[in-house]
Amino acid sequence: MAEEERIVSFERREEDLAFDGLRPRKLKDYVGQEKIKENILIHMDAAKARGEAIEHMLFYGPPGLGKTTLANIIANEMGVAIKITSGPAIERPGDLAAILTNLKEYDILFIDEIHRLNRIIEEVLYPAMEDFALDIIIGKGPSARSIRLDLPKFTLIGATTKAGQISSPLRNRFGMISRLEFYSSKELKKIITRCAEILNIEISGEGAEEIAHRARGTPRVATRLLRRVRDYAEVKSDGRIDQKVAIEALEKLEIDALGLDHVDRKILRTIIEKFSGRPVGIDALSAAISEERETIEDIYEPYLMQLGFIDRTPKGRVATEAAYKHLGIKTGTAAIKQEKLL
Repeated sequence: MAEEERIVSFERREEDLAFDGLRPRKLKDYVGQEKIKENILIHMDAAKARGEAIEHMLFYGPPGLGKTTLANIIANEMGVAIKITSGPAIERPGDLAAILTNLKEYDILFIDEIHRLNRIIEEVLYPAMEDFALDIIIGKGPSARSIRLDLPKFTLIGATTKAGQISSPLRNRFGMISRLEFYSSKELKKIITRCAEILNIEISGEGAEEIAHRARGTPRVATRLLRRVRDYAEVKSDGRIDQKVAIEALEKLEIDALGLDHVDRKILRTIIEKFSGRPVGIDALSAAISEERETIEDIYEPYLMQLGFIDRTPKGRVATEAAYKHLGIKTGTAAIKQEKLL
């Protein structure tokens, strides 16, 4: 199954855009990430007291954890406008110059996938972040000259899923760098209950908890599962979501108690059964399940590693004892079967 078709995909999909109204607008309504929220609140209060723009911020972590939502909340709390773009969308220095010169005092520029900015764009961004100025080269060759345009004092908020790919000079210009963590089931239950109220969905505490356990620690997945379970409840039941209805709906979707779908289980079974539980290289695994290695490394592996189902070793990926137990396979069974075949 392609990643964009997976219900438990972390990536934003077109169907999610229609439910942007579920995003909280105030920091007090934002569930989870308590330490980050506390730091943001301090920075906002200090900036308001001094009458200054809030300092530049960088949020990083897996997709779907609320980086864009936090940026919008900050803009709303500060009472300023926010301009949203992404690294790949800024192709030329002129594109960045056009965005920056159209900002007003204290506005926020949010750049998603900031790790994908090319180095030429970064060079233009440095003086903009430090001095609120834009250096522009006019002309070519010996007659070329540089002029500096003053910019309004603005705040850059960057978001990335790959902080390691951001260059050090760019990273060092952010005053606040925060990593967003996966959410606990308790936090996801609160998010699901809140979204259910907004969507007028009747849901029990046990039903919300069941969805939360299978949401892979991610609000985006949680709200998507809630909508799927709602559809099932309306067609197969009386529209109310209780634990029984939630379990039935999620089992129909092939999402197990830990949030693994059939693609996740296919990866684990391939390592355990096809490769007899021995270490397997990423390229071999990629060929075995017909997926690109980048997709495995960036999308499938992180959650499986978070659960402790896969270990990366110098020789390759291996499934852990916890993975065997979850799939109901006895440790060593696959290797014994393979030896008999040989």
